Amino acid sequence: MKNWEQEHKRNAVRVKRVDEVGSLDEIFRHCLPAFGGAYLRRVYTILDNAIGAGCPLTLAISGPVTVSGQHQTWLIPLLETGWVAYLSTTDAVCYHDGHRSLNEHLVDPIHEVPIFGNDGALRDERTIRVTDMAFDEDVLLNQDRFISALLQTPEFQRKMTGTEFRNLLGKHYAAQEEKNGTAPGLLASCYKHGIPVFVGAPGDGSVFLNSMKLWAMKAAGLLPDQYLFDLDLHAEVFESCAYHRWGLFESDAKALATFILGGGVPKNFNLQPEPALGQILGIPDVRGYNFDVQITTAPVTDGSLSSCPPAEAVTWGKVDKDTYQQTTESLQADYSLVIPFLIKALLDRRRKFEDLREKLGEATLFERHPEARGYLRDKSGYRLFEKRDELTRKLVEDVRNNREWLLDSLQYPLPRA
Repeated sequence: MKNWEQEHKRNAVRVKRVDEVGSLDEIFRHCLPAFGGAYLRRVYTILDNAIGAGCPLTLAISGPVTVSGQHQTWLIPLLETGWVAYLSTTDAVCYHDGHRSLNEHLVDPIHEVPIFGNDGALRDERTIRVTDMAFDEDVLLNQDRFISALLQTPEFQRKMTGTEFRNLLGKHYAAQEEKNGTAPGLLASCYKHGIPVFVGAPGDGSVFLNSMKLWAMKAAGLLPDQYLFDLDLHAEVFESCAYHRWGLFESDAKALATFILGGGVPKNFNLQPEPALGQILGIPDVRGYNFDVQITTAPVTDGSLSSCPPAEAVTWGKVDKDTYQQTTESLQADYSLVIPFLIKALLDRRRKFEDLREKLGEATLFERHPEARGYLRDKSGYRLFEKRDELTRKLVEDVRNNREWLLDSLQYPLPRA
């Protein structure tokens, strides 16, 4: 009987009145006892545990976070904590990140429009809509000119990984923002903090479309100089694997956590290093994420990757099979509804530990609240982009040492075509 009770331990429902709590952290812990609210509480609790454990956090973000300004409300504050190892997103997010610092559009280039308004009239006005966000068509045309001019500069005339490319974009976006006195954007913030930015489908967005234009002009003999920019997709995927290897075997936590907002390619790219390392490269002892939280609107019954919960990812090895029942959750929600509150609560909890450190001293704080160590990790972050050469060299050595397994994996009795 005792073993049964231990295995089926009951979690008592204990709540507090909302007028008894003093922070968002307490709201999430004590005022969301059931139903959809309980899902949200579990999401918050798992994120809290992952951060408290000191796990490097990877982010996968779909959706127009930069055009809508969400990057400045909650994403950049999250990046500034030092908790985030790297980011997976879309080419469009990187493209729209530059709009607010364009010379021609410094005063409120993005404005609100009705979701169910007159789109024909907007088209006649040359106004482009993204849900309830809108901007003049000239914003896109001037962004294209900026990207095209930038891609012709000498430092872009080589083959590079997408992380190198977006680091350079961040450097130049930052210079443009500083020149025009606009707030730092997403890529500029990632450049500042050495956070790699991955885009799994680089051809599916307007940054790359402008590169295609220059490539086509070169082919047509319209460019006086050679256009040599190219993306090294092999090296970029390998780089993501090197970071995953670092998280599992070299980081202080010897584990990784992932926070997935939306789905699609950013989610898949964020999850694929584990099968790439274990299944494809045959590296031993590779594990998936210890913590996995996702917020998505896709219904699980549609069979898409966007909708599949962490339990399904366990069967692929992308999420750790020994921990997932306690350390993963998938919340059916529009993440824009809940994410500012989640991030604010986590930041409030960090500030609470900062105040306690001043009051108690670090040694006493960490003894009483071990999770404070993870929350108060160095704000300068992991700066993995600056370590990419070292980390990829280590993975190359692992590949070399796995010679026999890899050579055997190349053999299959193919039929004659």
